[in-house]
Amino acid sequence: MCGIVGLYYKNPDLEGRLGEMLSDMLIQMTDRGPDSAGVALYHEPAPAGSVKITLQGPDDVDWGGVADEIRDGLGSRSTLTPLANHAVVVAETGGDADSDRIAAWLEERFGDIRVTSIGSAIEIYKEKGLPAGVIDKFALRGTAGTHALGHTRMATESAVTTEHSHPFSTGRDLCLVHNGSLSNHNRWRERLRRDGIRFQTDNDSEVAAGYLTWRLGQGAGLNEALEAAIADLDGFYTFAIGTREGFAVLRDPIACKPAVLAETDDWVAMSSEYRAIAQLPGSENARIWEPDPATIYSWEKH
Repeated sequence: MCGIVGLYYKNPDLEGRLGEMLSDMLIQMTDRGPDSAGVALYHEPAPAGSVKITLQGPDDVDWGGVADEIRDGLGSRSTLTPLANHAVVVAETGGDADSDRIAAWLEERFGDIRVTSIGSAIEIYKEKGLPAGVIDKFALRGTAGTHALGHTRMATESAVTTEHSHPFSTGRDLCLVHNGSLSNHNRWRERLRRDGIRFQTDNDSEVAAGYLTWRLGQGAGLNEALEAAIADLDGFYTFAIGTREGFAVLRDPIACKPAVLAETDDWVAMSSEYRAIAQLPGSENARIWEPDPATIYSWEKH
């Protein structure tokens, strides 16, 4: 019983309204997930040769002190931009391996701080509490961007904590939100760990994100990875997946978890219920449909 929302702009003139429109959608999912809420935003890509890493710390974290140590450890051109108990670090990098080294250094150096996302465009913010409070805490209404995913959680499989909240990210600029339950996630978690995928929680949704990262790392495209997921991941689910270039939606072969898609000339949106989409300008003229079982729907900038 969780709520998913997603919004992707086909019309770049609307990008300044991303946070406002996504927030209105997310609030409509409050009664589907009052325990926690989170968003993955795609905006403000890091400069070429740099990596963007989102951090989540305790409420009393001293971001000023962290910023000083980051400049000492990662170079004077590194920056840290705090937002409540989260912060975005931008650091120069020599490639993917160096980006992984930087993320590992951050978690090792600051033991009470977690990496929530890593990439060039993605930022993930999530917290316990009602969606409206999370929106206010991270000033989401003022955020611009190309696309975003959001999630409201009613915890059934694991604890009500910030780290168990969605979205989950296990790869660069990749995130996943999930409504449902996987039955074979423990087996897949152990297999993926042996292949180098790192997990921070026992949440089954993080396993689904890790599975996609693993498939993509083997050279599969996103659609190929999702096709394989239909065969390999048992359970009932609606997945929404974010990438640097866009987002995708997939329901399991039974499709018992709700989902609605809508598209206009300006945007594509998805949600667990139509009432979230009804908040969007132009929704009265949108093509609206229920995604078919075991069918991949995806939109990308290119």
